[in-house]
Amino acid sequence: MNRAELPVFTHVELNPAWLDRLHEDIIDPDLPIVDPHHHLWDRSGGYLLDELLADTGSGHNVVSTVYVQCGYAYRQDGPEALRPVGETEFVVSVAEEALRRGAKTRVCEGIVGYADLTLGDELDAVLQAHVDAGRGRFRSVRHIVARHPSFLASLLTPPSLHLLNDAQFRRGASRLPAFNLCFDAWLYHTQIDELTALARAVPELPIVMNHLGGPLGVGPYQGKRDEVFGEWLAAITELAKCPNAHVKLGGLAMAIVGYEFHREQLPPSSGELASAWRPYMEACIERFGAERCMFETNSPVDKGMCSYPVLWNAFKRIASGASARDKAALFHDTAARVYRLEQ
Repeated sequence: MNRAELPVFTHVELNPAWLDRLHEDIIDPDLPIVDPHHHLWDRSGGYLLDELLADTGSGHNVVSTVYVQCGYAYRQDGPEALRPVGETEFVVSVAEEALRRGAKTRVCEGIVGYADLTLGDELDAVLQAHVDAGRGRFRSVRHIVARHPSFLASLLTPPSLHLLNDAQFRRGASRLPAFNLCFDAWLYHTQIDELTALARAVPELPIVMNHLGGPLGVGPYQGKRDEVFGEWLAAITELAKCPNAHVKLGGLAMAIVGYEFHREQLPPSSGELASAWRPYMEACIERFGAERCMFETNSPVDKGMCSYPVLWNAFKRIASGASARDKAALFHDTAARVYRLEQ
């Protein structure tokens, strides 16, 4: 089956009126939070600075955020390899606008951008251009590798299959430490073993696995959550043995994971979310340790199924039994250390 014939799974559209049907009191409102994974764009109703500040100001103590690439605001001319630098330039302008407004949250204090890691000799110039454009904020590169032979699920050009195993890609990833950069990995649970191989091949490269490694619940995995959980658990157990690997706890409200909270009359409560997601998040915390885990919102994508304040309440319920030190790591310290944010 060629790409044109594959089914496509898209993000759940935002429905603010539906989200507004459920409100909760904020749990532990003083707990400092770094949101290490959000986007900005003007599609699907728009999620730009005003919308981000409305979320970070909705009750939780979000002190800082990290922007993650989504293929937005690329340069429209110039060398193709350098066009993604336009996204970094745009994000810096948003961060500086937030400072001018006196925003409580240090918006986009860290930036994760895109560079084609298969570029070869051209890559260093692209990485340096991002670092320069970032004005002290550029921290990581995300070259999306999420791909399955049975379906497509991406706003961007689908990557090649088994890209993590590509020798040129690995050479590119190995260049990131020279620029003091991490690699953010967005992939599916079927690819975690390939990420583990990369982590072992380039042990000096800090790796941040996004969205719990994408446990799939669509296509051939629909209705097989228990089976997928077992496969996913075995894969993350091996990855956790790599000390350079970290994991973002979130992203489970994406359509490809298979939950359908958005089809209910009311949005899910934080208790419902915590009940559904606790097994995944506790498994990661147990294997990686809190010092290598960080909660993330994946906003606005996950807002298709749950609101920003309810999502953080769910994370706080999941971490309710953790020590004060582990809570600090999960909500703030791990992200601040990995992305080198102001402490």
